[in-house]
Amino acid sequence: MSYTNGLDNPELYMQVKLYTGDGSTPSITLDGDTDMQPDMVWIKNRDQTDSHCLFDSVRTATEVLHSDATTAETTDADTLTSFDSDGFTLGADVKVNTNTEKYVAWCWKAGTAFSNDASATSIGDIDSSGSVNTDAGFSITSYTGNGTANQSVAHGLGAVPKFIIIKNRDTAGYWCVTTSRFVDVSDPNVMYLQTTVAEADDTNINGTTAPSSTVFGVDDYGAVNTSGDEHIAYLFSPVQGFSSMGSYIGNGNADGPFIYTGFKPAWVVVKRADASAEWGMMDNKRDPFNEMNSILLCNTTNTEADMTSTNRNIDCISNGFKIRYTTAGGTTAWNTSGGTYIYMAFAEAPFVNSNGVPCNAR
Repeated sequence: MSYTNGLDNPELYMQVKLYTGDGSTPSITLDGDTDMQPDMVWIKNRDQTDSHCLFDSVRTATEVLHSDATTAETTDADTLTSFDSDGFTLGADVKVNTNTEKYVAWCWKAGTAFSNDASATSIGDIDSSGSVNTDAGFSITSYTGNGTANQSVAHGLGAVPKFIIIKNRDTAGYWCVTTSRFVDVSDPNVMYLQTTVAEADDTNINGTTAPSSTVFGVDDYGAVNTSGDEHIAYLFSPVQGFSSMGSYIGNGNADGPFIYTGFKPAWVVVKRADASAEWGMMDNKRDPFNEMNSILLCNTTNTEADMTSTNRNIDCISNGFKIRYTTAGGTTAWNTSGGTYIYMAFAEAPFVNSNGVPCNAR
């Protein structure tokens, strides 16, 4: 795994926030020692079967997408109403703020605006703009599709993205996900965030352009490049001590695989790639001890589930996470023998900071 430069304080760039709704218009303050103004906020009601709500500062507040659905973007003035210097403000929509109900918000910072005129810069084929944080390896990229095959789009990262999520904002369609496991343009594969389906061959997603430090590819598939439609892409590149993206093979054993990340995970998403499976999401605020047992599924509206009784949890330690169960089946199993799994993780703290000082394990 290759990394860009490391970060000593992950909370400057990614935070998990728990809050209880009040049905009013609260300002939600993030918890880090230093203020973080988020540019992407992903909210899920833990108590009710409400949709996941994704907001970002490029599309602007009140513009909402749902990871569990193919629906186009909608404007809802009663959802997330502003991105603030130390958090965000909410309206009273039940999906984000029902009185007494519990919510989780996963928040990322980008913060530096960019714009690329492809004809002027000769970078990419389609004009793009957005917000990027090169230190944190995160880009929110907006572009208008042209419906042409084998196109490329500038992302501003200055590093190769290893996890890419694309959604057509204007037309209902799939959430297309490509990762470092299947970016080979000679045999492109894709998964879809809103479903459990396994990875699939799809030559109409990336086209002939592999992700690079300047661009990512899109073909003439409607979910990623409908002519005249606005699209949004979230791109992540690994950063030492802050983020990791990759894959592992299950062994079906109680002494499951250990996935080295180089940090204590604060947030992890796991999905089996070679068979039908849920997209499981875990974090260190809902489970503040080593084992993460509380699961939300980004492809469904399901309420939060406690997986302790079924032993389908992960053990987060100072330098990665380990699977500690033998479950060999089911769409929420993450250790089927021989199964291939993809993951993305963000840090609570690096294993060793830039001064060579080890951080304490939980």
